[in-house]
Amino acid sequence: MQFKRVLLKLSGEALAGENKQGINPIVIQNICKEIAATALQGIQIAMVIGGGNIFRGVSASSKGMDRASADYMGMLATVINALAVQDALEKQGVATRVMTAIKMQEVAEPYIRRRAMRHLEKGRIVICAAGTGNPYFTTDTAASLRAMELKAEAVLKATKVDGIYDKDPQKYPEAQKFERLTYLEVLEKGLKVMDSTAISMCMDNNLPIIVFNMFTPGNILRVCQGEPIGTIVHS
Repeated sequence: MQFKRVLLKLSGEALAGENKQGINPIVIQNICKEIAATALQGIQIAMVIGGGNIFRGVSASSKGMDRASADYMGMLATVINALAVQDALEKQGVATRVMTAIKMQEVAEPYIRRRAMRHLEKGRIVICAAGTGNPYFTTDTAASLRAMELKAEAVLKATKVDGIYDKDPQKYPEAQKFERLTYLEVLEKGLKVMDSTAISMCMDNNLPIIVFNMFTPGNILRVCQGEPIGTIVHS
């Protein structure tokens, strides 16, 4: 394996399937089969899941809601998604722990870095929820932060397309795919991979980002094995 410990970033919209809102149990089940198969190969996996399928703080704040309040609501949405993914993963026979940046001990453990690393060492999948616990930070930034805290070797950005393109390949058939990019190229070209804060954090700590299609069976494991899938962003 090229990577022994990774952080997998999932968008909330991915859990909704074609509905684009809410939670689709069949879609989650299919995603978790891939994640469980990878974990059973001995790869340590931490996860950060967005909440856009339930509530998006930025959208609500643009319509007049207080930004801090909207972001806290978005954090709670990520906890709902994390519990749904936990349930699906455990049905695949994989031990998991949901750890939240906001304390809610009845449903999840509080995020403590050393405890999270211990869970990973024991082969449990750690699902980090509630972002960073602070408003004005996206789950992309939370993914970069958790990856560095937990000493992950790469951030795996799971999407619906097979890499990074110069424009939306679903709208423009002539869109050009990038095999490799530097962090500065992503920032200069304004590519919507992750937000600029997350990209800058990865750049400062030389943490590679791999963007790939998660709906192709076996892709998560192949990325961890070092196969050239998707687009890699590095120094």
